[in-house]
Amino acid sequence: MTTAEPRALTTRHEDAHRGGRPGPETPPDASRARIALTRAVLRGALGRLPLQVRCDDGTRLGTGGPRVDLHDTDAFHRRIGVHGLVGFGESYMAGEWDAPDLVAALTVLAGHAADLIPAPLQRLRRLWALKQPDAQRNTPGGSRDNISHHYDLSNDLFAVFLDETLTYSSALFRGFPATWPTLAAAQHRKIDRLLDLAGVTDGTRLLEIGTGWGELAIRAAARGARVTTLTLSHEQRDLALRRVARAGLTDRVDIRLCDYREAEGTYDAVVSVEMIEAVGEEFWPAYFRTLDERLAPGGRAALQAITMPHDRMLASRHTHTWIQKYIFPGGLLPSTEAVEETVRDHTRLRVTRRDAYGAHYAETLRLWRERFTARTDDVDALGFDETFRRMWSFYLAYSEAGFRSGYLDVQHYLLTKEDFSR
Repeated sequence: MTTAEPRALTTRHEDAHRGGRPGPETPPDASRARIALTRAVLRGALGRLPLQVRCDDGTRLGTGGPRVDLHDTDAFHRRIGVHGLVGFGESYMAGEWDAPDLVAALTVLAGHAADLIPAPLQRLRRLWALKQPDAQRNTPGGSRDNISHHYDLSNDLFAVFLDETLTYSSALFRGFPATWPTLAAAQHRKIDRLLDLAGVTDGTRLLEIGTGWGELAIRAAARGARVTTLTLSHEQRDLALRRVARAGLTDRVDIRLCDYREAEGTYDAVVSVEMIEAVGEEFWPAYFRTLDERLAPGGRAALQAITMPHDRMLASRHTHTWIQKYIFPGGLLPSTEAVEETVRDHTRLRVTRRDAYGAHYAETLRLWRERFTARTDDVDALGFDETFRRMWSFYLAYSEAGFRSGYLDVQHYLLTKEDFSR
């Protein structure tokens, strides 16, 4: 099977941190009253968690567990007091706190996400939580900007921590703990399962929404499928084209720079892997209608989707999060209820099957995080600074913790479309 080729550096160098992200160097100004309230809320919340929080003023909080070291408690309180959980992540980026086992500490916090903030403050969330910026709406133009923000950073950066398949989604392992040498095969196992769900065989007309770096399209074409695959990332398309050509499958794979809403034609099958997370709640109906409209009668669609609890999705869907600000602008994870309601209310499709694999994503993320950490010199050589490295490490650990705590899950969906002509 194809492997990643040696590639020239491909980046969009916009500032010292790469990708145009604002830096968190200076804590925001905050009134004494706000800082006092934040300190009181945090001490109450952290004091009852199974953590060991060590503050630089000698204060100790928590009931015991993974250790968190606050190096600048005042800056930590100011950031959270002004920017909420966005400030929590920015404080880590700025080096104001650390944890010897970051995933373990974040897993505790993720496991208590629903009750970390007192109920009275939760009810006032709309007053204190940052709102999603209108510029990050996933309109056709907005989606291009949002996708470019992440996926056009640098093909070389992703190659630092992904395996040779360049597959940037949850793998499917045979057993745990997973090891690096098994990751590529686990990614192929995941891809093959999705292609099997969609019924992709010789002659299948397949639409893929979200190309990545082309591994699924290559694997489908090797089965004899005719693949049309859509992406908004110039960097991904350029490398995917080279990989498809090297596999000798150019005549079977058409890679288009195209929004899913602009797709045309009729297909026997549609596959979309971790694409819905970038669609946004406002456009979920349009996304699923696209699947419906592009599928021929009797067609099948296989999706891989990261999900979160329905009540947490409803509570946070209008909130601007750290992940949205720094990693995936415009992103929102659906709940399984939201997926099924949208399919039911806006399409002729039917959810025929759903399988969950959250533990597999936790292991996938662990392998990526360990690889990223072990190859710091390679990240440095690409021109990414320490703030960026801390941001990316926090992102991988934060995501892994979400799956380890059960707060996040990943699903395989099979959607079918009846053929009423038969």
